[in-house]
Amino acid sequence: MSAAQSKQAAPHIEIRNLTMAYGDYVIQRDLDFTINRGDIFVIMGGSGCGKSTLLRQMIGLVRPAKGTVLYDGVDYWAASPAQQVQRQRGFGILFQAGALWSSLTLAENVALPLQEFTTLAPDLIDEIVSSKLSLVGLGGFEQFYPSEISGGMKKRAGLARAMALDPEILFFDEPSAGLDPLSSRRLDDLILELRDSLGATVVLVTHELPSIFAIANNSVFLDADTRTMIAYGDPRELAEHGVEKVRTFLKRGAA
Repeated sequence: MSAAQSKQAAPHIEIRNLTMAYGDYVIQRDLDFTINRGDIFVIMGGSGCGKSTLLRQMIGLVRPAKGTVLYDGVDYWAASPAQQVQRQRGFGILFQAGALWSSLTLAENVALPLQEFTTLAPDLIDEIVSSKLSLVGLGGFEQFYPSEISGGMKKRAGLARAMALDPEILFFDEPSAGLDPLSSRRLDDLILELRDSLGATVVLVTHELPSIFAIANNSVFLDADTRTMIAYGDPRELAEHGVEKVRTFLKRGAA
């Protein structure tokens, strides 16, 4: 194995003995899994099992009730506020609705993180913005407002903004929600292209089976009944050899 391959296979994110709770109510307990560099990792499970809550705890929005979230071996929640902010600058995040500012053009939306976190000159920011929008197929739409474009285009614009700082890790919460099958497939293809071009690790919450099988190479399944993870690994293998509940989930709708 080459040095580059060894680095690619190295643990990037480690979840250790994690418990999520609202007060005394436990949502999930004893979560323990590893996401390697370059993985496209899916958080799966039925409605209400805590998928989005887990994502929020991984990106630093909600503190776990117990356990650790490690990035490159460093405990995020034990780090100083300054260290946490530095780590978050390596995150690119796309929420369900794309979370674009309606009063700003697409170019202005994508420019926001560059203006906030860098000291780059305006001309260079404009070049980066145009490059990121072109990368997601929105070249020429810089001066459009979110209200003037389709839902799929909004998702792609949100993705362009998530990539503005060339993140190490991309987090997506239901990226295909509300999209027609063709737009959803285009978004899947784009996620694969970005993972390969940026060398990024991708973590996404989704229940869309076509997306899971098209792009994911690793996953965890959160069970709402037992309130813990009941499967971990490649979803294609889990569909054939996982526990019955996971096989049923991954084969639902199959003839």
